[in-house]
Amino acid sequence: MKETVKISTEYIPLDGLLKFAGVAQTGGHAKIIIIDECVKINGEICTMRRKKVRPGDLVEIDADPEKIVLAVEAE
Repeated sequence: MKETVKISTEYIPLDGLLKFAGVAQTGGHAKIIIIDECVKINGEICTMRRKKVRPGDLVEIDADPEKIVLAVEAE
């Protein structure tokens, strides 16, 4: 499933993006998804919760049973 997420700031922290997009229900849930190496940013696994995600970045989340792809764009 591919979604576009529009942000009105220069960047959004990865854990905040997961909550904003509805992938994670809480910050703790976002932390688990990230620590378990289920997130790639632009094709590279990322385990940094506060990683700055900017417009133009592609975030892939391996969520059971599907893969979620978030394309980040400026608002």
